[in-house]
Amino acid sequence: METQITLQLGDVQTTALIPVAIKANESLRPCPRIVDNVAVSLVKHLDLDTQPFDKFMSHEGVIARTIMLDKYVGDFVASNPSACIVNLGSGLDNRFSRVDNGKILWFDVDFDDMIAARKKVFPERERVKMISSNVLTNDWVSDVKKSVDVQNVPMLFIAEGLFMYLTFDEIKTLFNLLKDNFPVGTLWAEQNSPLFVKNQKYHDTVSNTNAVFRSGTRSAKELESLCQGMHVVEEHSFNEEMKKYSLRGKLFAFFLPKMNDRWARFEWAS
Repeated sequence: METQITLQLGDVQTTALIPVAIKANESLRPCPRIVDNVAVSLVKHLDLDTQPFDKFMSHEGVIARTIMLDKYVGDFVASNPSACIVNLGSGLDNRFSRVDNGKILWFDVDFDDMIAARKKVFPERERVKMISSNVLTNDWVSDVKKSVDVQNVPMLFIAEGLFMYLTFDEIKTLFNLLKDNFPVGTLWAEQNSPLFVKNQKYHDTVSNTNAVFRSGTRSAKELESLCQGMHVVEEHSFNEEMKKYSLRGKLFAFFLPKMNDRWARFEWAS
């Protein structure tokens, strides 16, 4: 990594600094629940003030969603050792290094400014490709299809910290893009509560950026009608993980069970 790094990020893309700050600070704790040395190095080389991006509830939420998604992706890789994984709206995520089995193919897809940032941070890695593209267009699809036999390779898609910045019409576009181009697939997508959309000015970290939440669901089932054949298989609140670690996490899960973000697994087949 370069000695000093300057990132030029758009409003939504700036939110990628939230998990970076949190993962870096968590990694430096005496008994870290996750370790992300790239995040630690990035905070150092950016000389980033993590205080606006690392508040208690966001910290616990990011750590919970990371632990949960690492497990979900790891389980998929264990069952499909030669899978292809596409990280939609990848931000500065370093999940590949935690789940790689030496065989999987991995694509990180994000806007031009974020991919430019990723290229400053991450070295070229075998079986990993970074694609500059709006996730709602066919550009990234064409790149994936050039490298992968999508008819025969198990396909897993990740949408972490993405759906809340999309309208329902945009989520519909993404669903149809996936279903029309990949005959069989699995998508793990983070779900945001409508309560967060209405009260986003009170969010402990996103409120420190210019990003705006644009949609939320009470249940991922609400999204099934957007695309015929797209089915929700399971859904898990971050509370399931957060309540393991603190009294505040337990109280939040008890008194506000519908407020927290959730992971939803969607599947489709032609």
